[in-house]
Amino acid sequence: MERAMSVTNLGSSTVGYRRSGLGELLKILMVRWRQRIRSRYELMSLNEADLRDIGMTRGEAELESSKPFWLP
Repeated sequence: MERAMSVTNLGSSTVGYRRSGLGELLKILMVRWRQRIRSRYELMSLNEADLRDIGMTRGEAELESSKPFWLP
């Protein structure tokens, strides 16, 4: 599962804040939130063997999936 970046880790995209504007920054944030929702949903659909393949237990997957979308 791809690890999502937190809002505080926007990195170089915050450097161009003045150029891109608030609208672009919000668009980036919305895309990341959507990715988190999708990946957490997909995580819960994995079976035990798939979870083992990615090094997670069912409990870890449930904990990750229970996080709000705005938290990394």
